[in-house]
Amino acid sequence: MGQEIGRIRFSPADFEGFDARLREETSLLEGWYRRGRFDQSAYVGGFELEAWLLDHNFFPLPRNEEYLARLASPLVVPELSRFNVELNGTPQPLAGQGLHRLEEELTSTWRHCIRVAHELEGQLIMIGILPTIRQQDLTLANISPLNRYYALNDQVLRSRAGRPIRIDIQGHDRLALTHTDVMLEAATTSFQVHLQAPADEATRYFNASAILSAPMVALSANSPFAFGKQLWDETRIPLFEQAVDVGEEAHPERGRVTFGSGYLQDSPLECYIENRDRYPVLLPILYDEPPEHFKHLRLHNGTIWRWNRMLLGFDEALTPHLRVEHRVMPAGPSIVDMMANAAVYLGAARFLSGLRVAPEADLPFAQARDNFYRAARDGLDARIRWLDGQEVAMRALLLDELLPMARQGLVLLGADVEDIERYIDIATTRVRCGQNGAAWQRAHANLHGGDFFRLTADYLEHQRSAMPVHEWPI
Repeated sequence: MGQEIGRIRFSPADFEGFDARLREETSLLEGWYRRGRFDQSAYVGGFELEAWLLDHNFFPLPRNEEYLARLASPLVVPELSRFNVELNGTPQPLAGQGLHRLEEELTSTWRHCIRVAHELEGQLIMIGILPTIRQQDLTLANISPLNRYYALNDQVLRSRAGRPIRIDIQGHDRLALTHTDVMLEAATTSFQVHLQAPADEATRYFNASAILSAPMVALSANSPFAFGKQLWDETRIPLFEQAVDVGEEAHPERGRVTFGSGYLQDSPLECYIENRDRYPVLLPILYDEPPEHFKHLRLHNGTIWRWNRMLLGFDEALTPHLRVEHRVMPAGPSIVDMMANAAVYLGAARFLSGLRVAPEADLPFAQARDNFYRAARDGLDARIRWLDGQEVAMRALLLDELLPMARQGLVLLGADVEDIERYIDIATTRVRCGQNGAAWQRAHANLHGGDFFRLTADYLEHQRSAMPVHEWPI
């Protein structure tokens, strides 16, 4: 979905032609995988961070065109709305100081972004759902003026036969509303971590990522409010799923935003085969490029937002690789918090993927999915069933099993010892004191009578301090 397209109206011939190209490229991908064409050497990490432009009243500032032109950074690109931008990290080998380099680059990019926002009399914030967002902000008047976004909106509504999108989320409060376009998606901003592993190990890493989705969303939760309602600890999860609902209520595993339909069994190509066979094409753009570029396959994959998504990419030598995009974590609260989250995920995925007995053999996919939604709803207070089949409190699971796993996994990846201690210690302290971003926001709202403008102002002040969230005062 990062690719711009030439038009937004399509004919039946466009869909037929795209389908033929998609099938050709999927078959070619299968052949490449069988012949060992994919990179087998690297453990590489990267990220995407979605952020908000705000005015000085803490409302969204829809000026990302002017902002990005002035910023002039290849690492920062537009997002769906005119008040969101996406920051990207240069992929880094995870051995040595790779995590530190990712943090340094993100810190440098973020500081540059803040300086330019100030030039436009604005400010920048990283948070899962902006507490001051209003439904009136999320209209097509604020869509980024790129064809791919207009086309996405048209095709999602076409798939729903023009019926409005309905949101119904039950948490501490209930949020029930209707909306006439896909712009509600813009209210959900994330920190997406990419993990490239040797292609022969990609299946194990994908399955490990699904298993880890519950503890990772609990550890990182930072979206307890939407439109003035207190909902889930990570309300971004149900809001995103419902915001891009294409009418598959009877088959939620086939939704465009989904936890998925099952673990991979034999190869990572199963994701692309399922894309081809189960998901109607949304954007039938025909490219005049050879099948080896996989333009149609990659565009189609970009319109299916599994919470763990398999991505196909190429290095500078044009060697293809496969990587997992772990999409469950929200933006914020601070850069060091997000890097600690990334370290926990990358280390725990390495540990679980290297076990002699695959952990997915001990945790049915349906249970991993149930765990995920429990954790998104209740955060660090969730109770889930783990690999031994027993129900366990989330904080105990993290402290007793997951964080030690992550530490050992980072050692196996060859990460710098000081980096391992720093990031794991930050995550451990957060769990022990029970203050992730969602807990801080709830406590602040309770103390100050639900003043979301004060909440946003104080949150932004603490974020600028660069302190991890467990040190933030209420």
